[in-house]
Amino acid sequence: MRRKLSASRRNLLKWGLFSIGTAAMTTLPSWLSAQAKGSIKTLTFNADDIGILNFALLLEELEATFYALVLKSGKITDPKEHDYLQAIAIHEATHVKFLRKVLGSNATFARRELRFNKAGLDAVLKDRDTILNTAVALEDTGVHAYNGAGTSIKDPTYLLAAGSIVSVEARHTAGVRGLLNRSATELDSERAVNDADLVPELNPFKGRPYDELYTPKQIVTIVGSLQILKNPIDGALVA
Repeated sequence: MRRKLSASRRNLLKWGLFSIGTAAMTTLPSWLSAQAKGSIKTLTFNADDIGILNFALLLEELEATFYALVLKSGKITDPKEHDYLQAIAIHEATHVKFLRKVLGSNATFARRELRFNKAGLDAVLKDRDTILNTAVALEDTGVHAYNGAGTSIKDPTYLLAAGSIVSVEARHTAGVRGLLNRSATELDSERAVNDADLVPELNPFKGRPYDELYTPKQIVTIVGSLQILKNPIDGALVA
């Protein structure tokens, strides 16, 4: 049986506050260029607090990998844009460290077990505009995902941890949207999930200035459309 999450509220806050200031510069993950051969691990997420935090960890790992590859690609040549994406890369790497610290031995997958599709990565790293639009898609998806899953988190400490990350994700998407001269907030026409497919219980405020909440299953579909991750995803959380 897996042990329960045991980090104290004070320790979580301390880690979250200080790790941002001490995060190392993000570089190309060495494990990405030397992925193991053989079977691909299925990522299973249970419908509980641990499952939700592991699901959040997966999204942060995807973002951290994406931004590390962006910086390595040389496709962002404007110094200000490069500096901004570098700052986001550090944030995402810090989110990964933070969630892995919170989960401890309850993390259900190791970074080395994630397998990426080279063709999919090449596609999202094609050029400057594709990179920035992919960044917007990832960050918007993160906002919808954290908000959607947050309604199911029972432990207030972990809800606080998720809430502290989602606010940063929202700042990221607004900033990258600004680089593209796009609206600072997501337009209805840009959403990956249309009104008819929103879960009413999660979205009682539709029509007002609130972000829509997506289910984990909807997030898996969105992530799958990018075709960058090879690992199958299952479990009660995403059923």
